[in-house]
Amino acid sequence: MGSLDNDLPQALVLGTIHHATDILSALEKQCTVQVITSGTRNEFLADCQSGRYSRVVAIGRSVDSVAFTGRFDAELVAQLPSSVRFICHNGAGYDQVDVHACKARDIVVSNTPNVVNAATADTTMLLMLAALRRMRIPQEALLSGRWADPKANFQLPLGKDPAGLTLGIVGLGGIGAAVARRAAAFDMKVQYHNRRPADETFLKGIGNELVYVSTLKELLATSDVVSVHVPLSDATHHLIGEAEFAQMKPGVVLINTARGPVVDEAALVKALESGQVWSAGLDVFEHEPEVHLGLVANEHTVLLPHIGTATVDTRRKMEAMMLGNVKSALADGVLKTPVPECKDM
Repeated sequence: MGSLDNDLPQALVLGTIHHATDILSALEKQCTVQVITSGTRNEFLADCQSGRYSRVVAIGRSVDSVAFTGRFDAELVAQLPSSVRFICHNGAGYDQVDVHACKARDIVVSNTPNVVNAATADTTMLLMLAALRRMRIPQEALLSGRWADPKANFQLPLGKDPAGLTLGIVGLGGIGAAVARRAAAFDMKVQYHNRRPADETFLKGIGNELVYVSTLKELLATSDVVSVHVPLSDATHHLIGEAEFAQMKPGVVLINTARGPVVDEAALVKALESGQVWSAGLDVFEHEPEVHLGLVANEHTVLLPHIGTATVDTRRKMEAMMLGNVKSALADGVLKTPVPECKDM
């Protein structure tokens, strides 16, 4: 922790910096930094009220810090010192921060877009290929010894080739576009649905084969594989539910590396059990770290514990971008990567 020199601008960093420690050290030489890595929500709120953070201008927070502060909801934002003008979130998705409550207090919020695209897209393809092969069945047969046991009479399930299949991307932002580029290399036909056609910056390098579909219903009805890449909001909560599964092709493959609550897990379990969904690859869950028992029990699922950005390289880039926003906030009074809702502030 940097020395608490009241003549220097002050920042508060919530959560451990694991990889960009050199950047944190450099920041501590330029301003006063308090680093908090443990505690409880009640303790944090009490510290806010006590004046401990009365000179803090910018807060940098990690996703893991939710364990001791809780979500940055309206209650918590209301207790922040009046000096706070910037909240720098370490993650592309920022549903842990109530942006509307922040804007009501003239607090600008930033996230870490773009640097997460490659790792999350790689995880999407990993899940897609595994789900197309129903990889869990042969893997469990090998690990349990059934594959090597003649008496077990294990029958290897046949999967599906990605080539020639139509991939429907729900939400073509940076991650969705990265998935489209990778899927094209597997000779998949790629189409996407947004509320409006994607900006040209997202289409660069994909080619002319990418098709825009104006309605979600049409996308679902014409895709062999559906991959979800929308942020979580009130509008996208249970965006994919019972009605949407009914609109999909029989035997569709579903991939979700966005946010768990975008998909109604109970409806997904029913669709898997009926065969409407042939297999599913999931990195996120509606009530994580809890996972619906129907998903755990179904051998036609491939499940990962939210590892989309879990590479050393990506996590360092994320921490560096978050700390860069903190530095920019203190030095220049602006954030480098404000979230879309705050770009007019």
